[in-house]
Amino acid sequence: MSARFHAGEQQMHERLGLREALSELGGRMIRDAMPDQHRDFFAQLPTMWLGTLDAQGQPWATLLSGAPGFARSPDAHQLRLDARPTAEDPAAQGLHPGAAVALLGLEPHTRRRNRMNGTVQALDAAGFSVRVGQSFGNCPKYIQGRRAEHVRREPGPVQTLGPSLGAEALALVQEADTLFIASSSSARPAGTGPQGAGVDISHRGGRPGFVRVRREAGGDQLIVPDYAGNRFFNTLGNLLAWPRAGLLFVDWQHGHLLQLAAQAEIQHEGPELADFPGAQRLLKLRLLQGRWRPAALPLRWSAPDLAPQFLPA
Repeated sequence: MSARFHAGEQQMHERLGLREALSELGGRMIRDAMPDQHRDFFAQLPTMWLGTLDAQGQPWATLLSGAPGFARSPDAHQLRLDARPTAEDPAAQGLHPGAAVALLGLEPHTRRRNRMNGTVQALDAAGFSVRVGQSFGNCPKYIQGRRAEHVRREPGPVQTLGPSLGAEALALVQEADTLFIASSSSARPAGTGPQGAGVDISHRGGRPGFVRVRREAGGDQLIVPDYAGNRFFNTLGNLLAWPRAGLLFVDWQHGHLLQLAAQAEIQHEGPELADFPGAQRLLKLRLLQGRWRPAALPLRWSAPDLAPQFLPA
């Protein structure tokens, strides 16, 4: 098996009979440097999704923003961001020199996305720099088309959540057509490199309401369908190795951010799959804690243009 994939990813590949195909493909698609088209792409974006690990090994997903050019690449092995999580952001704890982090550049209106996972080289008051460990692109599947514009907002007080969602957070999850998920190959990855280990952040999309919420006495469980993707299984492979996930939901109109920490379980088969047409498996996420951050984002997006995969036949 290619050294581009760690043991959790390899386990997923073996289960699905993809070992030989991905051994060759991974070596070609996952690089230790950014191609020029990725470097140019990151530099034109007003946003960047970030995944980090806190001191307890809990992944957190967040969203950084700035004027296009706030992310820039001085060379193929480095990416500099002139932004960093605020003190109220739980992802901030995992951002320090030497930390494994994940970055996702996504442009909703063109449905382009590229990923770069690496190690924090330097951190200052204005931002941070990341050394590339893994650089690869993703297909445009399941991305809802949106355009962003900058707006002035006054962030509201952050609310700390337990394992049950409040009314506003619950409504956002139940109406969502998109979420972002951070994961890790272990509680303490030594770094990110071609062996596949490290932190990752990825995108999930569906028809509005595609995330189901199961309310139980001990807390809420989110059920997310897993559709056919690039078959690398970076997220699911990580969750097999270290079953913790960080989730991010965005209120595209009002700029609210909902960040959740969850214990993850992968359900490969069973009658429940029939309730999610097109799903190949289910991801079950038992909530542990979270943050509700009102008006945290100085951006507003247009109404969604649903991904072609979700349009009526």
